[in-house]
Amino acid sequence: MIVRHDGDKLILIGQTDHSKLVGQFAAHWGNDQFAIPKPYETIARAATFHDFGWLRYETNPVLADNNETPGFRSIAADEDQLKSFQWCIDWLSDVDPYSGLIVSMHRTGLWRGRYNTVAHPTMNAARSLAPGVEEFIATNEARQAQGRAARDEAEVWTNYHLMQVWDLLGLYFCCQDPYEDYIEPVPQTYSADGKAGVKMTLTPKDRTTVAFDPFPFAEKGVEVQLAWKRIPRIKFKDQADFRRAYFQAENEMTTFALI
Repeated sequence: MIVRHDGDKLILIGQTDHSKLVGQFAAHWGNDQFAIPKPYETIARAATFHDFGWLRYETNPVLADNNETPGFRSIAADEDQLKSFQWCIDWLSDVDPYSGLIVSMHRTGLWRGRYNTVAHPTMNAARSLAPGVEEFIATNEARQAQGRAARDEAEVWTNYHLMQVWDLLGLYFCCQDPYEDYIEPVPQTYSADGKAGVKMTLTPKDRTTVAFDPFPFAEKGVEVQLAWKRIPRIKFKDQADFRRAYFQAENEMTTFALI
């Protein structure tokens, strides 16, 4: 869950809604400067469903000691959550093994500093991980190596790199109002090492319009949508009281213009 404060309200964005937003970036990606994702359907699918390992949590969100549901960075990667991550990888792999490979690499890469594919925004590798997390990473990285061996490895790493760019764009739009920032490097082609790219600047024109330079999408002025909930920022009596407000909250939608 992505949690934002809006005066006396809490804005709650499910990781699955973030995931659907990320999928829209992937689906519209590609023009005369940026390669269209390949295989297109596989990579668009991976981007759209990459964070559905949080679906279980979203059915049962927690009320923390501060009387708010914690943001996703504060949720422990305990046995139940690791099982949910693994379920997502296995489920998507059953649909499309290549999609599952990219999602698996994305999940383990979040503990490995995104495998050094993105210089900015920075993300350092975790210095200390629980034994269960280390086991999860080791098991999945072994499977990933087998999956890459059956494919063009440079292509796989470029698709993984693109997945990181789209994920960062999803966080950029979900975690706060748009602001001046950049992502570097952003792949333009399927290069030999999967790590080459350009600096892409993000410049807000208003709260729902952001200018990209260079512009990576197929259509000029493409629009994407983000779903979210708003609940009162009050002292809830207990978990049940909080969850009632959560489930009763109106589903709202914001449309962003990418120019």
